[in-house]
Amino acid sequence: MTDRPAVHLAIPVDDLRAAREFYGDLLGLPEGRSSDHWVDWDFHGHQLVTHLVPGPVPPAGDSEVDGHDVPIPHFGLLLTDALFHELAGRLRDGGVELEIAPYLRFPGEPGEQWTMFFHDPAGNAIELKSFRDESQVFAR
Repeated sequence: MTDRPAVHLAIPVDDLRAAREFYGDLLGLPEGRSSDHWVDWDFHGHQLVTHLVPGPVPPAGDSEVDGHDVPIPHFGLLLTDALFHELAGRLRDGGVELEIAPYLRFPGEPGEQWTMFFHDPAGNAIELKSFRDESQVFAR
């Protein structure tokens, strides 16, 4: 753990084997504690817990952002540029459909960032971002 607070996020999945393949094998997240009903993941220093819940996760809706229909709800991470593009390649190579393919938002402006959206096998929406300048994450 670092001096920065870490997030704990619990999400529903309908298949722990598929969750292990996606979060562990494809995304490369280290697995922590687990049971027959849940698995802890080290989500780049944050605790992500996949809880077994029958049935697919129903989407709540979407919100228009930059001409894209952003899935709501969603969760994600702020990554380095290198890791963002590495994971984008791994997702493509792994056959994951990118709901919103990687694109650059706000080029040359405060908050310039790469972003992409995709779903895990249970239907949970995930966003990954990479800011050109991390000090601009909350810039107005």
